[in-house]
Amino acid sequence: MTDPVIEVRGLHKLYRDIEALQGIDLNVNRGEIFALLGPNGAGKTTAIEILEGHRSYDSGEVRVLGCDPARGGPEFRSRIGIVLQQAGVERFLTVEEVLELFRGYYQHPRSVDELLRIVGLEDKRKSLVRRLSGGQVRRLDTALALAGDPELLFLDEPTSGFDPAARRDAWEMIAGLRDLGKTILLTTHYMDEAERLSDRLAVIAAGRIVAEGTVESLREQLPGTAISFRRPDRELPEGIGASASLRDGLVTIDTDEPTKTLHRLTSWASECGIDLAELRVVPTSLEDIYLRLVGAEEARKE
Repeated sequence: MTDPVIEVRGLHKLYRDIEALQGIDLNVNRGEIFALLGPNGAGKTTAIEILEGHRSYDSGEVRVLGCDPARGGPEFRSRIGIVLQQAGVERFLTVEEVLELFRGYYQHPRSVDELLRIVGLEDKRKSLVRRLSGGQVRRLDTALALAGDPELLFLDEPTSGFDPAARRDAWEMIAGLRDLGKTILLTTHYMDEAERLSDRLAVIAAGRIVAEGTVESLREQLPGTAISFRRPDRELPEGIGASASLRDGLVTIDTDEPTKTLHRLTSWASECGIDLAELRVVPTSLEDIYLRLVGAEEARKE
């Protein structure tokens, strides 16, 4: 049986004449990483702020850890942790000093040693915050959010601006938080991050949830295969070229009939004596699914 940590039903939020949230429903279960994806202006931030108890709503029902966050007091806030895109940590304190300061806000905090171990900053205990790299600061932000040993963690764009190596290190840390039994609500614009980390996800567009489920279930709802290869020196045959797109010298063909399309393509290349360099056949990516869903919603609005 699932144990819901977040339950949202028919949530509406209006800013004057703009309906930021149009009756969204959402469930996040205990112990999972749930990614909320959506373009800027889709209502993502509004929804998250309501769940955190920082913004009111107009109608609907919201339960986070069993209570309405709009009425949550100190006990509720001690059960959640928030990692914002930018945090105002005192730059001239050491990592250890900042952690000790934040631990003092909670009745039953985790130890400094524990927090440093969880986020991988043991060797930075005595370092000034201003001496940390961007990735290390984000690790410290996460440690601060974990200071009170919360049950639910909100991660807002946790790897924004990271280089590839730092992003993968952060992914390992976030997956480790799930292993500790934490429930995580993650927002990100990186589709590979959402695919790598999330147990389930939802796509919000124009204030509506337009899809929810696992990456696999979304692929089943929106089947397709991408065939890509380096652009050849001649035009593609009619019927294949019409469905192809070109980006950075790579031709991509999205098709629901991969076997037939690939056979036609390779037969044509063989007859012409063309080598299809970097030929790949992969399922439709989460990014493709996301763009299709968001595009369909924007078209519906128009």
